[in-house]
Amino acid sequence: MADKRRRQQLLRELITSTDLGSQAEVRAALADRGLDAHQATVSRDLDELGAIKVRGADGALVYRLAVDPGPGSARGRLDETLRQFVVSVASSGNLAVLRTPPACAHPVASAIDLAELDGVLATVSGDDTVLVVAAETLPGTELAAQLRRRAGLTPTGEHSPA
Repeated sequence: MADKRRRQQLLRELITSTDLGSQAEVRAALADRGLDAHQATVSRDLDELGAIKVRGADGALVYRLAVDPGPGSARGRLDETLRQFVVSVASSGNLAVLRTPPACAHPVASAIDLAELDGVLATVSGDDTVLVVAAETLPGTELAAQLRRRAGLTPTGEHSPA
């Protein structure tokens, strides 16, 4: 049991510090640190740790831990996620609609959910679209403006200069 704990702790560290995109890369990284693990063991460990594949900064799929860091920490990362993936924001009624590149909507919706923003009831994500539902007291235009600012977008949806 100690071996499993040690292996999973090392795996947690590797996933949070390294872009690993396949189980073969995970096995190689573990081997580089003196731990030989079979593919089935790595697969089981990734599942037990709650590792998921998300788009990395370069667009490639990489493993990350799907751990709820709590709203305070999540709000700190929300802006970075929005800036990285959101290309436009629109509104209708009490809704905000965020557009992303293909396959990037889920990380955006997840970041919004984890941040627990005031007045946000829920998110629904597709492949390249996130629907953010606001409470009736928060107009969609206000929510869209807030998300647009966090994403570094101008009112027309263009990224503002850095």
